[in-house]
Amino acid sequence: MKKTPLFERHQKLKATMIEFGGWCMPVQYTAVIEEHRATRSAAGIFDICHMGEIEVRGTGARDLLQSVMSRNLDGQETGQMRLSVMPNVRGGIIDDLTVYKLGEEHYMVVTNAVTKDGDWEWIRKAQNEKGFREVTLRDISDATGKIDLQGPQSQVMLQKITLGNLAPLKFYHFMSTEVLGIPSIVSRSGYTGEDGFEIYADSRRIGEIFDALLSTGTPMGLKPVGLGARDTLRIESGMMLYGHEMDETVTPYEVVYGWLVDLTKEFTGCEALRKQKEEGVKKKLVGFEMIDRGIARHGYKVFGNGREIGRVTSGTFAPTLGKAVGFAFVDRTHDSPGAEIGIEIRGQQARARVVPLPFYRRSKT
Repeated sequence: MKKTPLFERHQKLKATMIEFGGWCMPVQYTAVIEEHRATRSAAGIFDICHMGEIEVRGTGARDLLQSVMSRNLDGQETGQMRLSVMPNVRGGIIDDLTVYKLGEEHYMVVTNAVTKDGDWEWIRKAQNEKGFREVTLRDISDATGKIDLQGPQSQVMLQKITLGNLAPLKFYHFMSTEVLGIPSIVSRSGYTGEDGFEIYADSRRIGEIFDALLSTGTPMGLKPVGLGARDTLRIESGMMLYGHEMDETVTPYEVVYGWLVDLTKEFTGCEALRKQKEEGVKKKLVGFEMIDRGIARHGYKVFGNGREIGRVTSGTFAPTLGKAVGFAFVDRTHDSPGAEIGIEIRGQQARARVVPLPFYRRSKT
């Protein structure tokens, strides 16, 4: 298994380590619920060094990305991020990723960990086939360390060691600054539903930032958070996980990413997506909450009107809400909020109800 630059620090913190996408990652340090609640009430710090980063630079960089992304990048300003989907020719999701505009014809694409190599090959293939000879692609994943700091106190904690003023930084925008004197990119973004930041720096020095944030933030309630609470936090906030809610057989219109598709431009997969939008989808990802006792897990069968209508993709007990919730793909006959469905748990059907997403939305105050 691969190890992140923070591996030894996780060991010193006595984290429970597991395999995730080929990486040895912390699943919890103390307890999932404790780490979850710390993130909602104060702040949590996450090792995200396993994510991928690809630099795209040179004349035609924007046009190359336009040709492989479903999202229209026109109008994107330097210092702004855009979430997008990279579809295959059938409209299936190769990856959902974020595009950072670092300058004119200069971008950083941030990928999921398990899809990075495939993303790299897909973009490089498009570069070769479409003749973008002046564009330079660099896989900078190994050289880049990444930490997420999430929660209502994250700005106060991060500001103590950051040169730039974080207060004016808007959601899904970023700045190039220094954190602990180390050149860094800091974006106001995350995967928890809370206010927070993603911090990119040299992988050889990311541990210094991790240590400084723990030292500064622990008296204010900061806790290191593993994959367990990262999962409960993202599910509560209605955020999808690649390999569960998405893969290359799933299109943006079948999940909550239809808004990321701009069919007025040409990109790989656009014809398939135009056809699907015209004809409609047969299955749809929905959120549900349990009525009966039990927690629905990935792969559990979903029933409606006495027949199987879908499968659960993710499910958990939501600590903030005090109830069991999850995602499932279901037939369009049962995708409306309020529809009652049955989920097979240990051989018995438990009642659940389709509800709007997200399950949890933080107070803006």
